[in-house]
Amino acid sequence: MAIGALKKVAAPRARDVCAHFDLSDEAKGLLDDVTAPAAFLDRLIEKGHLMDAIRLLAFALPKREAVWWACLCAREMLPPDAPPALDEVIKAAETWVYKPTEENRRLAMEKAEKAGFDKPASWAAIGAFWSGGSMAPPAAPVVPPAETLTGKAVSGAILLAAVQREPERAAERHRQFLDDGIDIAMGGTGKKRKGAATPGVPAGSRGG
Repeated sequence: MAIGALKKVAAPRARDVCAHFDLSDEAKGLLDDVTAPAAFLDRLIEKGHLMDAIRLLAFALPKREAVWWACLCAREMLPPDAPPALDEVIKAAETWVYKPTEENRRLAMEKAEKAGFDKPASWAAIGAFWSGGSMAPPAAPVVPPAETLTGKAVSGAILLAAVQREPERAAERHRQFLDDGIDIAMGGTGKKRKGAATPGVPAGSRGG
């Protein structure tokens, strides 16, 4: 597989992205000082290091695109009998993607707290909350989140989504989710794959 240009990814080298998270020992052996993110992503997928590839893309994407990717994966894996709180938390994260205001950022966290922190949907919303602003209450002194926190939340959401239903199919889900993420990184909506029943975001509406 040869991945095309990831126009949403700004980092010139994969090593610059990988400095923000822990690669598996096997994946570390594939990394050098010059390879671009797209080429390294291709290499990871080819060698079967799919969880490393998901982490790479989660940290390489701009925050809004990354959260949108987490929303797609979390929504696809919602069980048929999912409580309304799970749909609400995904909608809150999606709303932040469309309109990343301070109000929507805090609402995403509020919905995540109600849904519970053991859900992929909640971590998608936490990724939105950790995108900027302050992690402290509105009236408290500002506590800015670290730049890497959204990537951590998004990768956690996607990896958790892969095992929420039929965990024996996790590797298959990883590959499917990567297809969605790569499409987003190339400037698409992440909805090219059939069966991903999710609301689409117009390609021009997401910021970087």
